[in-house]
Amino acid sequence: MRPCDRMVIGLCSLLAGLVALAPVSHAGSNIVTKPSRYSVFETIDRIEQAITAKGMKLFARINHAREAKQVGLDLPPTELLIFGNPQGGTALMLASPTVAIDLPMKALAWEDSSGRVWLTYNASHLLQERHGLPEEFAARLDGVGILLEQAVQ
Repeated sequence: MRPCDRMVIGLCSLLAGLVALAPVSHAGSNIVTKPSRYSVFETIDRIEQAITAKGMKLFARINHAREAKQVGLDLPPTELLIFGNPQGGTALMLASPTVAIDLPMKALAWEDSSGRVWLTYNASHLLQERHGLPEEFAARLDGVGILLEQAVQ
């Protein structure tokens, strides 16, 4: 094998390794990504059950893979759940109206190229950093992250 070929293979191996790490790295600290023991469908089902049991409202469930298939494209299983508590969310929007762009809350379940399933959601401090929401208001959402993570354990 020529040295040039070895270098190309080495670079490809390095790139493959970096791609494999991508699911656990994320944009800043505002996005939380955790592994799920369940399929994408089961993950979203479990989260839906957990949030409705806590009295939160389910606004939408979007199956991105099904929508992609309808336009002739392939996408690994990917589902988004949009949910929240209108009473609590309204209080946050009154404190900082631009918070409405990030509410209701979202939980994304997705499958990577190796078949692993992940849960991704916005960290509560996103609202504080992005919209100047007082910390005590943003902290009210900390329990939601805990609830989401418990649903996939």
